[in-house]
Amino acid sequence: MSPSVENVVIIGTGCAGLTAAIYAARASLNPLVLEGMQPGGQLTTTSEVENYPGFPQGVDGFQLTQNMREQAARFGTRFEQAQVSHVDFSKMPRELYIGEGTSERTILAKSVIIATGASPRMTGIPGEKEFYGGKGVTTCATCDGAFYRGMPVAVIGGGDSAAEEALFLTRFASQVFLIHRRDTLRASKIMADRATSREKITMIWDTVPTEVLGDESGIVSGLKLQNLKTGESSVLPVKGVFVAIGHVPNSQAFAGAIEVDESGYFKTLPGSQVRTKVPGVYVAGDCSDHIYRQAVTAAGMGCQAAIDAERWLAEAEG
Repeated sequence: MSPSVENVVIIGTGCAGLTAAIYAARASLNPLVLEGMQPGGQLTTTSEVENYPGFPQGVDGFQLTQNMREQAARFGTRFEQAQVSHVDFSKMPRELYIGEGTSERTILAKSVIIATGASPRMTGIPGEKEFYGGKGVTTCATCDGAFYRGMPVAVIGGGDSAAEEALFLTRFASQVFLIHRRDTLRASKIMADRATSREKITMIWDTVPTEVLGDESGIVSGLKLQNLKTGESSVLPVKGVFVAIGHVPNSQAFAGAIEVDESGYFKTLPGSQVRTKVPGVYVAGDCSDHIYRQAVTAAGMGCQAAIDAERWLAEAEG
């Protein structure tokens, strides 16, 4: 028996995917949402979100995505715990493959919204994972910088993202230490000049972090460092560690089916944030947005993708 064909399948349950689900469900498209390895996305690791509109006192990241999920379910969205391994978009309906080997099965869809997000690239040093998410290690100054008002913090990285994070943090932190493994920043000249000339930012050159340290209450108390030229080890007393060495878009399962840029982010058609070259296939959120990477912009892209999918289906079906 052939599987039924879905109107729209949404891959991912961050702000982009869940917003797309809300709009698609309200349009009576009966969407199917495939939840990946981390339902709710990166936002679920943020203990308090203060910059999402409508929550003057802030909101827990997990609670925000849970609210969105319940809202989508209220209008008829169906959820399935499944991971897409690969796809075939050369056929219509589009084919999504779930699982591997003998357990592999296929989901057919008239339209697809990919909202798989991006994963922050981490250093992998001891303590980083243990103190991630509300305990002192983070990957987003815009999200979490205000929690470190009057405290010393460290930023790890040397590109534009690290420079931007460090500059943003000077609004809140008492001191910002920018740690880079080389003796010059990889950032663009204008960003490098801004970071190195800011009084609140102290550059720590030729150095790598080797361990995140914590206190008895389970929050970050310092960062262990090693100078690559001298081999000398030291401990930097900081309350926050911001890892800014880039993101990895979760686009691997769609290799060859959707065009990506040199960093793996999905490409969209000129004049659109969400339309791809494949008719009826849309992208939304951090898997295609490497500039803003905010919950509210991801939600906006999810809205666009759902509206475009609804209109495309209406035209395709006459």
